[in-house]
Amino acid sequence: MAKVMVSLPDDLLERIDMQARPRRESRSGFLRELARPLSSGSTPRRCIIVEMEDAVTRFCRGSERNAPELFMSALTPDVELVSPISGHMVFRGSDDVRVLLCAVYGTLVDLTWSEQDHDGPLRLAIGECKVGPVRLSDAMVFDLAEDGRIRRIRPHLRPWLALTLFALLLGPKVARHPGVVWRALRG
Repeated sequence: MAKVMVSLPDDLLERIDMQARPRRESRSGFLRELARPLSSGSTPRRCIIVEMEDAVTRFCRGSERNAPELFMSALTPDVELVSPISGHMVFRGSDDVRVLLCAVYGTLVDLTWSEQDHDGPLRLAIGECKVGPVRLSDAMVFDLAEDGRIRRIRPHLRPWLALTLFALLLGPKVARHPGVVWRALRG
């Protein structure tokens, strides 16, 4: 998680502090600490340090829990997902990608993301899960937009047997939405 320092006027900081005190005391708080006073012009200010998770971490956490609101909040409205089953299919837009991802994460069992790496606007996450009795590995490449949200997703799944079983289980779920499939095929 990244830490961000935010400068706030004293009166607003006091209101936030009063509301956050019970959460901080229970160690589940959003505010981590109050920092030293800063001088910003003639108005005395203080700052708070907040923890913010990046889009890839939020996406991974949401996909592990099969929580569409969480993983969709990490995506741009014009997100693209390149199908690892058919490289010719590209799912575009948050509505179509939501249909696909809900079907995907509703099919997978025991998904865990173990590693993340980055190089500029590219992120890589390594995950493992089960499809029926078979283990499936995923090396997911994320392209980030300028605002830090995910603009493009390129999953790389293996081994072949697990990918085949996954395609057989996923196909009927996605086929319930022929418009989504048709738009992806035009890709």
